[in-house]
Amino acid sequence: MTLTVTEREARIRDLVEEALREDLGSGDVTTTWTVPEGSESTAAIVAKQHLVVSGIDVARAVFARVDPALELMVDTGDGGAAEVGDVVLRLRGSTRAVLIAERTALNFLGRLSGVATYTRRFVDAVAGTEARIMDTRKTTPGWRALEKEAVVHGGGVNHRHGLYDMVMVKDNHIAAAGGIEAAVARVRHHNDRGLEVEVEVTTIRELTRLLPLGVDRVMLDNMSLRTLQEAVRRVLALGERRPLTEASGNVTLGTVRAIAEAGVDFISVGALTHSAPVADFSLRIDR
Repeated sequence: MTLTVTEREARIRDLVEEALREDLGSGDVTTTWTVPEGSESTAAIVAKQHLVVSGIDVARAVFARVDPALELMVDTGDGGAAEVGDVVLRLRGSTRAVLIAERTALNFLGRLSGVATYTRRFVDAVAGTEARIMDTRKTTPGWRALEKEAVVHGGGVNHRHGLYDMVMVKDNHIAAAGGIEAAVARVRHHNDRGLEVEVEVTTIRELTRLLPLGVDRVMLDNMSLRTLQEAVRRVLALGERRPLTEASGNVTLGTVRAIAEAGVDFISVGALTHSAPVADFSLRIDR
């Protein structure tokens, strides 16, 4: 379940308010003491590396919150690629406002573009296969909606957004319920909302017990490549009634291609959001 436009705007507004409160405090003493009141400038946010842009709306919200009179012009929108030296956003107006908002805007833009850029690297690594790169819930608290948007900007797809919009039965649920069959039976009893049901397995034996239960998706977790290939073969043998397959667990850029070539439908990669390097931007003022 994604956020509505209103919910998204409210989330961005809250994050921007908190970030500016954290950075600005009682006021930007350096800017106030060095930049003449009434000074106006043009400025540009420039990419300092090859990257995929994400977070333009949030960066714009930062500048608009500091000074609604600033003119903002987007050169490269979310999902667009930028090379070293490319301008992604241009500004015109109060020099003080631009400098006050600069770091907060770049923090949002760098973090979210970093997620999008890292995602694109995984997507490119599996190009030509049927596998789709998917995120997880390993997100920065409070930033989940934006980080998951960034994954989409990078060409990936979203897994569930939270604990409420999909059933994912993992090893601890299975242990607490008394086994795979008992866990799935309890889900079926309660699932009057028709939520998609995914169950995690780690061995061929567990998969063999699960397949007759008719769930929607199977998570093949931390399997060796050989075991993964055998698991996919058994799932595909079910034909049109088969569940979708998701490979998970310690996926890296070095291993993702081989995992994709095993024939899975999805590859979930926690690193997309918990380990993506921050993308590098700078703001350049041209008085």
